[in-house]
Amino acid sequence: MSVTDPHSLTLLRRGIVEVFPNSPEDNLWKRLESAELPLRIKLGIDPTGTDIHLGHSLVFRKLRAFQDAGHTAVLIIGDFTARIGDPTGKSEVRRQLSEEQVQTNAQTYLEQLRPVLDFDTPGRLEIRYNSEWLAKLDLQEIIKLLATMTVSQMLAKEGFAERMQVNNPVYLHEFLYPLMQGYDSVAVKADVELGGTDQKFNLLVGRDLQQHFGLSPQFCLTMPLLIGLDGHQKMSKSLGNYVGLSEDPLSMYSKLEKVPDTQIFNYFELLTNLPLDQLPSDPRERQKLLALEVVSQYYSAELAKQAQDSARALVSEGNAAAAASVPEFSLANIQFPAPVFYLLSASGLCASSSEARRQIQSGAVKLDGQKIDQVDLSFESPEQLTGKVLQVGKKRFARLVP
Repeated sequence: MSVTDPHSLTLLRRGIVEVFPNSPEDNLWKRLESAELPLRIKLGIDPTGTDIHLGHSLVFRKLRAFQDAGHTAVLIIGDFTARIGDPTGKSEVRRQLSEEQVQTNAQTYLEQLRPVLDFDTPGRLEIRYNSEWLAKLDLQEIIKLLATMTVSQMLAKEGFAERMQVNNPVYLHEFLYPLMQGYDSVAVKADVELGGTDQKFNLLVGRDLQQHFGLSPQFCLTMPLLIGLDGHQKMSKSLGNYVGLSEDPLSMYSKLEKVPDTQIFNYFELLTNLPLDQLPSDPRERQKLLALEVVSQYYSAELAKQAQDSARALVSEGNAAAAASVPEFSLANIQFPAPVFYLLSASGLCASSSEARRQIQSGAVKLDGQKIDQVDLSFESPEQLTGKVLQVGKKRFARLVP
């Protein structure tokens, strides 16, 4: 097939930092315009944790853009390499995970990626586990792999030289990581590999190994590192400046409608497909549009609007700061049908069911900003409540989650 659709090419180019090589003779965009077959677009992820945030989503969104343009996404789950751990940017050796931990994390990752990638169109997604080929390498093959790089080349990798300068040890098994990650490109015959700017070294290793094994070397495309909600440092769970893909709609909305003005255009460019020349001129309206658009991607337009209404209700009650920090109450152990007075008691918003009844009668109870005036109101299923905020008075809130 030929990728000539201007809109597809615009989305493929959007927000990228670098494509290499990028010479007149060896150019990804020319290759895309003349490709007779779908290209194989590789993205590798190591399931070393359980949560994916919007910062991680940039490369997955780009992978989806390639899918929509007609190419095959090859998503490699690094179940083998995760047990080594990517040393990129780390000041010390990473903790090695068990096989069971990696498998559990991998399934969690895939569930979080369902709103982002096309899992359903035949031929658009391959999910591969790199233990398929890496677990089969014998010592002789590993020695051959190690022989493709020098120690000097390895020490040029971000983090290694810095660690040595401050006497933090670099272990030999860490040298294997970029080689094995690069060997993934050989195993799946990747035409293009995606990664963040911090992955450039690893992407280049994949290209070099393909040449070593007699394959056409892949193009490498890098995406920026998303600045977090603080407006200064890259998005990170450890820094608390992140938005998780699995967060409920209200939490996601409340965080995104506070994105700093200095970062708002970057967020639109990297997290949406909206035309950048058609954004609202008012800064507050831009924030609300961003929050609605992103929440809609992971849930639905209806749930995004509900989240907006809930956030507005919290702010209108004089609790602007509370919108992003409402405590959660799980409905998992609630037996349905469930009367609202019982939910108020079980969630701790009221000390007892009798107090809950009194609060309802006095008009102090709201659900997503709407006053509840029926003492015996009951809900048939948790789906009626999930993501909504139950409120008593002006200072007691609980976000209802599965």
